[in-house]
Amino acid sequence: MSTATFLNALSDTDARAALTDCCASTAWVEAMLCWRPFVDDDALDAVAAKCWRRLGEEDWLEAFAAHPMIGDVDSLRAKYASTKATATGEQSGVSGASEATLAELARLNHQYAHRFGFIFIVFATGKGADEMLALLKERLDNPRDAELHNAAEEQLKITQLRLRKLASAPAANSNNPVAVMSPLTTHVLNTHLGQPAAGVAITLELAEPFAAGEWRELAHGVTNHDGRIPDLLPPDSLVKGRYRMTFATGAYFAAQGVDHFYPQVTVEFEIDHPGEHYHVPLLLSPFGYSTYRGS
Repeated sequence: MSTATFLNALSDTDARAALTDCCASTAWVEAMLCWRPFVDDDALDAVAAKCWRRLGEEDWLEAFAAHPMIGDVDSLRAKYASTKATATGEQSGVSGASEATLAELARLNHQYAHRFGFIFIVFATGKGADEMLALLKERLDNPRDAELHNAAEEQLKITQLRLRKLASAPAANSNNPVAVMSPLTTHVLNTHLGQPAAGVAITLELAEPFAAGEWRELAHGVTNHDGRIPDLLPPDSLVKGRYRMTFATGAYFAAQGVDHFYPQVTVEFEIDHPGEHYHVPLLLSPFGYSTYRGS
């Protein structure tokens, strides 16, 4: 599953938690949420960069502060206790380094932090301890403004790597809010108001293969504040067949005192590849609607 698909299917709350695991800048996370849904992983990568480069120093420093100091292995373990699925391997070159190299890394990082006001940020994946030590020595002589932007670009590389790993990251525990996603999702948007449609009742049915015209109800739910039902179906529950999703749009608009034309909207679709993720959004107004297969 692509990271874009994974993030698109989450509620705002769960997506915020997932994005914060990738980058601790609050402003970056909120900007990313405004860009959903993402077209694909390439678009996600580009949006991540655009949002990041539009931020200011305070926002960058907030992200830097969530990192362990290079060479401080104890700090690494503590900092990443809750995000180890996405951070695993980022300082693997340090973990096997000699005590002398670790001590030198820690000493120079303290010197770096004293000089610039933030810790040394480097995209460490694939780099050995000696290489990181050489980079640290080289960057110590930079002017602060240049080094701030160097650190920001390194942070972006780290964030983009974590985004790519996000969809495949194993759940650390059963309380992980992004650990499980329905294989079939929807997102209802009220285009009249320009916001998610919360409180829309949805029924999902499957056509009985040997009984023409008969449908079997699979799930029923109500959209949350973000216009979604993240847990509509359990994982691996799709089968090949014809499905029907019915949206109680009349009741939704009636509850708001809004005149409307359609008492309900029914969308029929076929699933040929049950192992894939299917997303069926609904763009809704009082007198019209549209739908498509999303990602």
